[in-house]
Amino acid sequence: MYYRLAELVHLDFAPRHRQPNGSAVVVATIVALAGSLIVDAILVALGEALWPGLKGYVHFRFSDYAKLTVIGVLIACAAWPITTRITSMPRWMFVRMAVAVTLVLYLPDLYLLVLGDPGKAVLVLMAMHLAIALVTYNALVRIAPVRTVRTAADRLAALRVPR
Repeated sequence: MYYRLAELVHLDFAPRHRQPNGSAVVVATIVALAGSLIVDAILVALGEALWPGLKGYVHFRFSDYAKLTVIGVLIACAAWPITTRITSMPRWMFVRMAVAVTLVLYLPDLYLLVLGDPGKAVLVLMAMHLAIALVTYNALVRIAPVRTVRTAADRLAALRVPR
């Protein structure tokens, strides 16, 4: 059963690609952090502009959402190089992990709704989770992509002089 599950999620520990460049992962992490915090701030401002009654909502304070955003983004950025090591299809796996984590992170938002927090505020928080996932995923896979392996045939083809 383990092997079927591993096959289903492409957990093959046999990547044919090279790891993302370490400095590119650092740059992608910085971009993901900055981009996520900026998008969070924009969504909070938009939520407060659309629904003025949300001004002062406790979870809209920068100090409240920034620390959780930073923790989440750093975890995701650490997961990207690990994902590229354990699968031959890292983008395929990583996007599915991002969706799964985002859905799990909706649970505390829904709990806030159960506790009586305003539905519009919870909607903004859910939009923030989605935006963070989109920003982080795109920063990582575009700025720190896996690198293809050059085979012996590739190296020979590169040496050939066109006629």
